Amino acid sequence: MPTLRHQALAVLLEPDADRKCLQGRALHPAGPTGAAETIDAPPGIPGRPALPALVAPTEIRQRSLATAEGRAALIHALAHIELNAIDLAVDAAWRFPGMPDDYYRDWIRVAQEEALHFSLLRDHLLGMGFAYGDFPAHNALWEMAERTRHDVLARVALVPRTMEARGLDASPAVRDKLVSVGDKAGAAIVDIILRDEIGHVAVGNRWYAWLCALRGLEPIATYRELTRSHRAPRLRGPFNLAARAAAGFSPEELQALGE
Repeated sequence: MPTLRHQALAVLLEPDADRKCLQGRALHPAGPTGAAETIDAPPGIPGRPALPALVAPTEIRQRSLATAEGRAALIHALAHIELNAIDLAVDAAWRFPGMPDDYYRDWIRVAQEEALHFSLLRDHLLGMGFAYGDFPAHNALWEMAERTRHDVLARVALVPRTMEARGLDASPAVRDKLVSVGDKAGAAIVDIILRDEIGHVAVGNRWYAWLCALRGLEPIATYRELTRSHRAPRLRGPFNLAARAAAGFSPEELQALGE
């Protein structure tokens, strides 16, 4: 049976969104992790479907939620985030050898949940008369994965604790928008995502703290340096402080937000 790291890499390489989702949901955290293996990066990372077209974030057209197309575009954007989140989780699982077994099991569990989120949003989008790939999308999440591919500390600091934690801040407003236009089903999916994403960010926080302790680093100062050296986006409020606290950010880290 392939190790968890090899299974994760297979999901990452899959270009078809639906098959990637199915493979992600089929992952199981039991079994040998392959933590000590050296796995060379093959070509084709990450596997991507032909659509959606990837453009700069500034080229994403804002559509009114008063239109069916605008509502579908919002759900599509969320689905794209979740498909990227599958890739981010399995990339974290396969790419970095030498971590404790629980590190790999944590990211396999995250990938399973991200795959569920994508399937919920994809199916909701289909019910609206649209499909994943019908709207352009951006590549900002994966670009941060590329910048942090050489250091597991930078990865857990800047993907789950930064890029994905921004989702904790944005989710309440997105949910309210969906409710305001009568999309209660979409709002319910956002509730599920927010609940699970608190746990995903907590995984990032747990391993960030572990790595800082292992390397003898002060977490807040180290985080500031990593955001600078890897050109991470500056955090801007409003912040979902309750969700961030539930995800394991310390009072000192919450106080430092936006500094």
